[in-house]
Amino acid sequence: MLKPSPLKALAAVVREVGGDFVLEEIELDAPREYEVRVKLVGCGICHTDIAVQKGFASPLPIVLGHEGSGIVESVGDKVTKVKPGDSVVLSYDYCASCPNCRINAPAYCYNFFAHNFGGSRPDDQSVPAHDLKNSIYSNFFGQSSFAQYAIAHERNTVPVSSSLPLELLGPLGCGIQTGVGTVLNSMKIRPNESLIIFGGGAVGLSALLGAKTVDGTVVTVVEPNPARRLLATELGATNVVDPATVTNMLEYIQQLHQGGVQHAIDTTGIPSLIGTGVDSLMPNGTLYMIGVPPADATLPSNLLSMLLRGVGIKAVLEGDAVSNDFIPELIKLYEDGKLPFEKLIKKYKFSDINQAIKDSLSGATVKPILIF
Repeated sequence: MLKPSPLKALAAVVREVGGDFVLEEIELDAPREYEVRVKLVGCGICHTDIAVQKGFASPLPIVLGHEGSGIVESVGDKVTKVKPGDSVVLSYDYCASCPNCRINAPAYCYNFFAHNFGGSRPDDQSVPAHDLKNSIYSNFFGQSSFAQYAIAHERNTVPVSSSLPLELLGPLGCGIQTGVGTVLNSMKIRPNESLIIFGGGAVGLSALLGAKTVDGTVVTVVEPNPARRLLATELGATNVVDPATVTNMLEYIQQLHQGGVQHAIDTTGIPSLIGTGVDSLMPNGTLYMIGVPPADATLPSNLLSMLLRGVGIKAVLEGDAVSNDFIPELIKLYEDGKLPFEKLIKKYKFSDINQAIKDSLSGATVKPILIF
């Protein structure tokens, strides 16, 4: 069997903070012994990609993208999990050796930042992609999938059936996984329980979809965009709220839910909404924090009140999901007609990546997917 060799591919590169994505030809390494080279068919755009484009965390120049799906093109010598021709979804990376990884909690890997935001291979700081003169950071979330081909690690590559609409499945590796996982893995919502979700974007509406897989759940979505409120209703929300029409959000929630809710999710990162969410909780309730707050934000709620009601805040990464186990569960829900995440999606040509990002930021599109 011939060993894989480097290949040329088109990638969307960000070279300066706030700059557009520019399609450039890169040369991508052959996969190392535990690596997998994937020919992308689709890749979701997540707000984390946009945050890095605007200067958050990762070095430049970089190939972003972390919701990739595609066909395995080649594998390293020691890869046994997948083979060329397999359909796969790519998810977040982790070290597999720290205390949290050893207890099967890889979303809280001690080395999560290096494996997902560092842009290079954590073991030796090398990168898989190069232009004609220089190296390009290209290990974002262990995949850098805004490209025709990507190098991933065996551990963050999840095999899926070839009968599925592969181009739609990438967001199962991050955004949809995060929303649904927060409800089913972190919260473990039970029949007839109540939940309020602040923010009706891709993650918030995925959380709604997760809640509606459980019988009798009462779910309120707070969202300023009218089209997204309409979609939330279509997806099964019990109530939708335009925050611009509410003078006192806490009182409104308490009246709507006969005193308060058992669970709350914040996808906005807005401290005042997080505080309102905590204050709206019934005794023993929890607010699950997914949205990224400002760097200087502090706890926006009265600690004594929290103590006396036994309520709390839990920050959630990646929906508390072990992707290799949870993505197949999400697919089963989808196949059973219980998780219609395709209703969140709009497809874009790879060459239209900058327009897709504009539409995401404006609220015109909930979950853009680039098609290669």
